[in-house]
Amino acid sequence: MLISPAFAQSAGGGGDFTSLLPFVLIFVVFYFFLIRPQQKRAKEHREMVSQLRRGDKVITSGGLVGTVTKSVDDQETVEVEIAKDVKVNIMRTMIADKRSKDDKAKNANTAEAPKKSGLAGLFGGGKK
Repeated sequence: MLISPAFAQSAGGGGDFTSLLPFVLIFVVFYFFLIRPQQKRAKEHREMVSQLRRGDKVITSGGLVGTVTKSVDDQETVEVEIAKDVKVNIMRTMIADKRSKDDKAKNANTAEAPKKSGLAGLFGGGKK
């Protein structure tokens, strides 16, 4: 034999910690890039939903845009007016976003800017 049995057994023994190190590193990466940001977004959503008041413009997770008219059922549901005299009850958790008054100004500014296509749009160039 070229390799003795004792040498072959000790060659792979790096310890228990070094064999677990890749799993620990993968968990750390998952925590900082996936778990932590998701928890932060969930906390922001809970705060936004708890601060809903009458007159707020909201977007539901189904894509409906409406105005909160009143709170119903122990703060779990809200009544949203989606069209004139059309009111629906929606669970607070199903409200995806609250629109601010600045959204209209932002949309107006982007609509006036000319659209650039191709590489000119990426690098800010284009025909003048």
